[in-house]
Amino acid sequence: MLSQQNNSSQAFISTGVPGLDNILGGGLTKERLYLLEGDPGAGKTTIALQFLIEGAKRGESVLYITLAENNIELRAVAASHGFSMDGVTVHEVIPEESILDPDEQYTILHPSEVELGETNKLILEVIERTRPTRIVLDSLSELQLLSGSALRYRRHVLALKQYFATRSCTALLLDDKTAIGGDQQVRSIAHGVISLQHTDSEYGAERRLVRILKYRGISFRRGPHDYSIISGGIVVYPRIVAAESRELIKRSQIPSGLASFDAMLGGGIEEGSSTLISGPPGTGKSSLAAQFIAAVTGQGKPAAIFLFEESLNTLLNRCDGIGLDLRTPYESGLLAVYQIDPAEMSPGEFTHTVCKAADNGARVIVIDSLNGYMNAMPEASFLTTHLHEVLTYLGQRGVVTFLVGVQQGIVGAMSTSLDVSYMADNVLILRYFEARGAVEKAISVFKKRGSAHETTLRRFCITAHGIEVGRVLENFQGILTGVPTLVAGPGGNDFLPT
Repeated sequence: MLSQQNNSSQAFISTGVPGLDNILGGGLTKERLYLLEGDPGAGKTTIALQFLIEGAKRGESVLYITLAENNIELRAVAASHGFSMDGVTVHEVIPEESILDPDEQYTILHPSEVELGETNKLILEVIERTRPTRIVLDSLSELQLLSGSALRYRRHVLALKQYFATRSCTALLLDDKTAIGGDQQVRSIAHGVISLQHTDSEYGAERRLVRILKYRGISFRRGPHDYSIISGGIVVYPRIVAAESRELIKRSQIPSGLASFDAMLGGGIEEGSSTLISGPPGTGKSSLAAQFIAAVTGQGKPAAIFLFEESLNTLLNRCDGIGLDLRTPYESGLLAVYQIDPAEMSPGEFTHTVCKAADNGARVIVIDSLNGYMNAMPEASFLTTHLHEVLTYLGQRGVVTFLVGVQQGIVGAMSTSLDVSYMADNVLILRYFEARGAVEKAISVFKKRGSAHETTLRRFCITAHGIEVGRVLENFQGILTGVPTLVAGPGGNDFLPT
């Protein structure tokens, strides 16, 4: 995590958005001018209100100067999020209705020459009267249009910057980038620049990103970070950086509760490791992951499952049908189940939710499935990077993570659109194979970094009494291709469980 640069100094203040404070390295430097830019609908007004309300909660004098929205509209926005506007002064600097009267329109002087002076006068009067320590000016587009020229606009913003600084005021200027020409020279004047972006998706909700384009003298968290606008305000999901959570800790093993399967694993799955369970549809990947959930919750330890395709009701009923009790830990709160809608949740929000589950104490986390996770990622090329950061974060907290990967095909050569086997510490393979006029299942531990393990193929069976891992299929060859051949012995007992 970035060092909080305001720990040893009183020169920083909170924006009122915890996630934004995180990527800013602790907050905003006091008595500076900042630019918050974004297209209409990006959430600038909401952040501005949270910024001022945070100051009001701390007993500061705060002021919202609006050149576009009126007081009623702003308070409606606050009410929609459940914000209290107590202590927040709203001052309107909006043209009066008389401007619609032709007799009131200017003919000798250009309107901007008169209106800019009047606007400045109104702004300075309310600042002198209220003496705010936090101020929001909404928006710069109005000032730019009133200025008439780029030079006059720049000099005007510079004068405001100096004015705010001499009055110990932290200023947040909003820019909706709708002014003619899209002038962005205020970026060079501001002490820091926060950019809000939202892009349309081909399907589902748009994706919202916040970037810190500039912050003088501060080490901030660079790159794009997802955010969302919910009832209650802006929520920012800082990007996870794996290097910030690395540490050396000795880990123990977590058994599955199946003696024969634990023998294959060399005792169990190591804490802090990630395991990929791969195989075609219907082989029992989710049931195998649920076996570990049942084992750890049976010991009184919390766990979490993130479902992309299967519903909670289906999961509980399916586990009931094979003798795995997930209903009891779910109802008691030991098991947290998250139903993920990939069309509505951004990758950053999903990452934040998974990491929060680990912070809340989950010892086993299942992501079912990777295919659904990929659909939740607009930029599929960055999926493995996101996943690597998540797995590293979970690993450093001793969480056992299971990733369910669905392969295309039933028997023979199978492939997947996403290969993360190199990233996982352990890889478990489930396969169908044809034998004696029936379709059977086999399981094998293909990779395990934490300890020695069996390299054999064993029969895998799901019954009404639970999962059974049977004998080694030693008399068969070619099981992974789906069409094995009998190479030695009668094989009469090969399909009997141990």
